[in-house]
Amino acid sequence: MMRSVSSSSSTRGIAAIVGVGPNLGRSVARKFAHEGYTVAILARDLGRLSRFADEIAREEKAQVYAIRIDCSESQSVREAFEGVLSLGFVEVLVYNAYQPIPWQYGGPSSFTDIRLDSFQKSLTVSSVSALHCAQQVLPGMVERGRGTIIFTGCAASLSGVAGFSELCCGKFALRGLSQCLAKEFHPLGIHVAHVIIDGVIGASRALAMQQRSFVGEQESVGGDGSIDPDSVAQTYWYLHIQPRAAWTQEIDVRSPNPKFF
Repeated sequence: MMRSVSSSSSTRGIAAIVGVGPNLGRSVARKFAHEGYTVAILARDLGRLSRFADEIAREEKAQVYAIRIDCSESQSVREAFEGVLSLGFVEVLVYNAYQPIPWQYGGPSSFTDIRLDSFQKSLTVSSVSALHCAQQVLPGMVERGRGTIIFTGCAASLSGVAGFSELCCGKFALRGLSQCLAKEFHPLGIHVAHVIIDGVIGASRALAMQQRSFVGEQESVGGDGSIDPDSVAQTYWYLHIQPRAAWTQEIDVRSPNPKFF
């Protein structure tokens, strides 16, 4: 279940990133590793996750742990966080998991075609599992009087869209959860924030540039209007280090050329 890669010890707590793929999740994990955190990255594909752990550990000289999780199954969440909590105090939780949305498979879904089990799974991954993950780390945060929880939302968190009922309902619920937790736990020293990604996350520009053979192609990176995940990761880091006297509960991160929703 767990694969560890370590090259130095960290004096900070654990940053647990749930829902790590090749773009935003990986960039957020890399940012927190760069800042000296021991990082636990969680997703379903342990093979790919382990490659990310190797990469980040090598580049940032950090401790990185790859832990499998299936956010549609409560037992998997419990088992995964047994592994995360065995590493130490979880100071940061980023919940970035989501159920693939209809346009990734050819277009919006007709409401009459939505299966109940599919709808329930989307709600579970978007919101129920987010609650479950937060429950695993909040006791330790409350005990120490500090911690950060960041939930990843999208434009569908704010407005319903025809053909996207599964996504919108799950993301609406996640936004409500973040607001409730913020009001309950801000007085206890826990920063809970919700990030609305208003656009499509693209590949990291920094990684893309490493693969370019000449500088002339730099202008084409991100030319499709997608959002650079490394830039979004900077926003997540900023939320974590914000002064407590002026915490942000919700922030929009927008594409310069939005094409969706």
